[in-house]
Amino acid sequence: MTVKIGILGSGFISDRYITALEDVKNSEVTALFSSRKERAEELAARRAPGAKAYDSMAELAADPDVDLVVIALPNEAHVEAVRAVAAAGKGVVCTKPLGRTAEESRELLAIVEEAGVWHGYAENQAFAPNLVKIFDMLASGAAGKPLTLRGREAHSGPHAPHFWDAETGGGGAMLDMGCHMIEVARIVFGKDNPVTEVFAWGATLVHGDKTTGEDSAVALLKFAGGELATIETSWIERGGMQLRQEITATEGRFVADTMSTPVWGFVENPGGYLVEKANQETGWVFPVPEEARSYGFSQEMRHFVETFAAGELPSENFHDGVAVSAILDACYASMRSGTWEPVTL
Repeated sequence: MTVKIGILGSGFISDRYITALEDVKNSEVTALFSSRKERAEELAARRAPGAKAYDSMAELAADPDVDLVVIALPNEAHVEAVRAVAAAGKGVVCTKPLGRTAEESRELLAIVEEAGVWHGYAENQAFAPNLVKIFDMLASGAAGKPLTLRGREAHSGPHAPHFWDAETGGGGAMLDMGCHMIEVARIVFGKDNPVTEVFAWGATLVHGDKTTGEDSAVALLKFAGGELATIETSWIERGGMQLRQEITATEGRFVADTMSTPVWGFVENPGGYLVEKANQETGWVFPVPEEARSYGFSQEMRHFVETFAAGELPSENFHDGVAVSAILDACYASMRSGTWEPVTL
């Protein structure tokens, strides 16, 4: 069975998803949407020859040549997009974060459940190969019981204007990147082991001319089993994407650092694309080979296509998106109150 896929969106993440799907057998990108149809046409010509271009989400979702729809749109468009896909009875994958708040994420979950459609939550870090190796070794008992996690994601700021609009988008760096680290922590400590309370700090240290959202944030997450996760996010760090996780367990520890690449060099002339959000093309550079695979995008899309074809709910679905949103809500409440805040699941 070839799963025919429509993608809503024509920006950076849509391009990344197309690259990821090139690694997935029995999948084909057949349709692309952009509110400006010419952008969808350009993306199709460049990355998915033969794919139809749409400027209507409902029309793309209703296309009989589309089985599964991947939402790669700004946060504020997720509800409208999921409604359109569910109304057409198609399966849906939604990029992170699922909703801007837990209430919105619960609404999205209700939409797909009422329609009875298959749903996946696109959290690529859950599928990143270095982290999956750690998950597997922890599951085997190699390091004993995991106790603490420190997750850190940082770069110099988003690549698209809509990320900077905290009022419309729902938040700043914690919403944008903290969702990754939160889901990694849920996997490490067990999804049946809920976060009970959080303490968080956030501030706009550099980009006050661009956003009212926090460009720097830190959160502490307490789990019911006594474990602790420290989540750090930043939009103010230059030098390319920084992505690192450190896990301490009773009988060992693990470190995953996606930016500890096997390739680095010094160049005096630009040599093409290096890595997402690289701030320079010359001098000391640290290119990431097979970036879509290194970050887990290829693996997540393969999992979604395979589970959709089998009629099975994927390991990352809208239920996970709701749980992450509830934790993020508590983080923002703590930023406002300056105290520990409970997580309402």
